[in-house]
Amino acid sequence: MNLDPARCEWRKATASNNNAQCVEVTRRPGLTGVRDTKDRGGGFLVFSQPAWQALLRRL
Repeated sequence: MNLDPARCEWRKATASNNNAQCVEVTRRPGLTGVRDTKDRGGGFLVFSQPAWQALLRRL
């Protein structure tokens, strides 16, 4: 799955506080990317939409 993080609009939850203790997500058709707000250059995970939905159901 290909997702270029430099070309994505990353968002974090509006309920998160300002101490950077959260994750950010980005969406592309069929994909969701997740990265650590504290380490934006440290890599990210990419989920297919079915995998992302399954993860959210499990959480």
